[in-house]
Amino acid sequence: MEIVRDAPQLDRYITDAVQVSGDSPVLLDSYLSGAVEVDVDALSDGTHTHVAGIMQHIEEAGVHSGDSACSLPPYSLPPAIVAELRAQTITLAKALNVVGLMNVQFAVKDNQIYLIEVNPRASRTVPFVAKAVRAPIAAIAARLMAGAQLADFTLPDPQINGFAVKEAVLPFARFPGVDTLLSPEMRSTGEVMGYDSTFPRAFLKAQMGAGSDQPYKGKVFLSIKPTDKTDQLRETAQILHDLGFEIVATRGTADFVHAAGLPAETVNKVYEGRPNIVDVMKNGEIALVMNTTEGAQAVEDSRSMRNVALMDKIPYFTTMAASHAAALALKARVDGEVGVRALQV
Repeated sequence: MEIVRDAPQLDRYITDAVQVSGDSPVLLDSYLSGAVEVDVDALSDGTHTHVAGIMQHIEEAGVHSGDSACSLPPYSLPPAIVAELRAQTITLAKALNVVGLMNVQFAVKDNQIYLIEVNPRASRTVPFVAKAVRAPIAAIAARLMAGAQLADFTLPDPQINGFAVKEAVLPFARFPGVDTLLSPEMRSTGEVMGYDSTFPRAFLKAQMGAGSDQPYKGKVFLSIKPTDKTDQLRETAQILHDLGFEIVATRGTADFVHAAGLPAETVNKVYEGRPNIVDVMKNGEIALVMNTTEGAQAVEDSRSMRNVALMDKIPYFTTMAASHAAALALKARVDGEVGVRALQV
C-alpha cells in the first residue's frame, strides 16, 4: 500500500504492484489529505448498541491505524462531532445487525465525517479500550454472541476521567536502512499506553513507555513540508522557544519561524552542501527532530537524516500532529514530576 501524489509515482507503483500481484487487480482509492482519523469500538446485541470507546488518531489519515498514536477520549474534536460519531456508529450496528464487537473507522475533515470502513469483529484496539475504560470488552462480546443481552452487563461511559494515549512501538532499530517515515503499511510490533489527567501528560507517558526519552534542553531541528506550515507549526515553535530550546531549521521552515517573530538558526539540507543537518546531528548538537516531508525526491533527500536520528537515538517525529503533541507534552512536563497513576482510580 502506498500514497501516490503524481504521475511518475503512479507509473513506478503500477510497475512494482503488477510484479507482486500478477493477474490480481490493483485498487486505487482517492486520498483525503489532512483529515483526522477516528477509531470506534462498539458492542451490540442485535437490538441495542453500546459505544465502548472513541479514539482520535494523533497522526492524520494516511498513516496505518496500527502505527498511529491515538487518544481516548478524543483530545481536540468538538463535542458535536464526537456525538455524531457515536450516533453514526449506533446506526451502523443496527443496520448491519451486528451481534458482538464492531469496529468503525471514520475520517473527519472540515467538520465533515467520512466513513472509511466497518468491521463486524474485534479490532486491534480492543485491548487498549478495555484497559482504558476498565471493562472486559472481549468477554462481554463473547457472551453477547452466545445469546446474552447488553442489559445484562454494567457498561462504563467511554468518556473516562482523564486521557489514555496509545503509542505504537516500531522495530526500525532492528532493520538498519529502513526509512522511518510512517505510511499506509503497518510496521509496529507492539504498543504502550500512557494514562494521566490531561492529554499532553498522557502523551508524554506514552512516549516514555515506547522508549523515546524527550529532552529537557538543547537544539530542536525543524524541517516541515509546505502544507504543514500552519498555525499548528507556529504554536509548536512558540512552545519550544518558550521552554528554552534553540530552533534549527532548513531555509523554508526557518523563514516561517522568523515570520512568526521567533529566532531560528538556518542549516543546509543534505543536498545543499556541507555542513548540513546530518553533519550537525552526527556532532551531537541536535536533541530532537521534527521532520515532515512529501514527494518521492524530498523523501529520498531527507532519508539519511532520519536514519541518523534512529541510530543515534535522537527522538524524532515525522508528522506535524505528533510534533505538536510532543511540544504540548514537553510544556506539560514543567507542571510537575511525572508519576504513576493507577488505572483503578
